[in-house]
Amino acid sequence: MTDAGTTAATADWHAWQESWDRQQEWYLPDREERFRIMLDMVEALVGTAPRVLDLACGTGSITARLLDRFPDAISTGVDLDPALLAIAEGTFAGDDRVRLVTADLKGPDWPAELPYDSYDAVLTATALHWLHREPLADLYGQVAGLVRDGGVFMNADHMIDETTPRINAAERAQRHARMDQAKRDGILDWSAWWRLAAKDPVLAEPTARRHEIYGEHAEGDAPSARWHAGVLREKGFGEARPVWCSPSDTLLLAVK
Repeated sequence: MTDAGTTAATADWHAWQESWDRQQEWYLPDREERFRIMLDMVEALVGTAPRVLDLACGTGSITARLLDRFPDAISTGVDLDPALLAIAEGTFAGDDRVRLVTADLKGPDWPAELPYDSYDAVLTATALHWLHREPLADLYGQVAGLVRDGGVFMNADHMIDETTPRINAAERAQRHARMDQAKRDGILDWSAWWRLAAKDPVLAEPTARRHEIYGEHAEGDAPSARWHAGVLREKGFGEARPVWCSPSDTLLLAVK
């Protein structure tokens, strides 16, 4: 575990954050709206000075928006990806509101690495789809143990309703047509972004380690919002339902 202030700024971290955001928006054009609703619900349910766990934090996209909106918030970011954590460390260097933890969320002991025993909110976005159902259910049980009574968990991700195959196919075709056009216009996709990171003097080594851990791209399940809500209730949350969705994405909120 490290304080965000321990990493020297040896690269243009702002530029890397911007590049990551543009690459993610290629897949998720409503990404900023989704973050806004997530923070709206944080404010509504736990206030404007929350203790937050940014789960599978990546570059710290949620943490950055959290602190911009709620300057009195504090955030713990946890992830295993050494390259994305390097960007997060550079971004939040000198900010004592942020702690970053390297841990494997598939393991049983990662909560012991955190600086706090409980959190007002646990937030995650576009991350847990790399887990299959059984380990994801186990993770939800661990998350339930970290959220205080009255606290919240939110997962924003691709959640597929398998009962609507024609709608799913039409949405996918339209979305991929848009993505293909954006790629022809020069946007970086996932693979191109990682090739760029691998050439950067600062990120080359952590990017190589990242590929040793994950390969090209980890793929898990994307079960329906109903499945997520049901499992979260089984694991100890009192209420759970979607609070926002786009044609391809869902923000699911659970209250302890």
